[in-house]
Amino acid sequence: MFDLGDLTALFIFLGVLAYFWRAQGTRELALRATRKHLKEQQLQLLDGNVALRALWCKRDADGQIKLWRRYIFEFTATGHERYKGQVVTLGNHIEGFELEPHRFPDDVIH
Repeated sequence: MFDLGDLTALFIFLGVLAYFWRAQGTRELALRATRKHLKEQQLQLLDGNVALRALWCKRDADGQIKLWRRYIFEFTATGHERYKGQVVTLGNHIEGFELEPHRFPDDVIH
């Protein structure tokens, strides 16, 4: 049978597993939003991913504590230069994007 220590370990394991499952969903949300945002700007996401760079607890507009995450990514306008950008999420909502100064696709000299 299970004793109290076994049940505690099981609940901790399930909690960690649930956190990683939810974190993966938030990363996928950030990736989809990043692709859409860059496409609207006529830019291209490089390497096809976003990487978690910061994690913090922060209150949302309703005063509830949510996880604030900052993901970084690289993009290009010309296919030659790499630029860095970041997307910020609060809970499962996109808070905003920040892109390094970069060339615009129309600025490319042919």
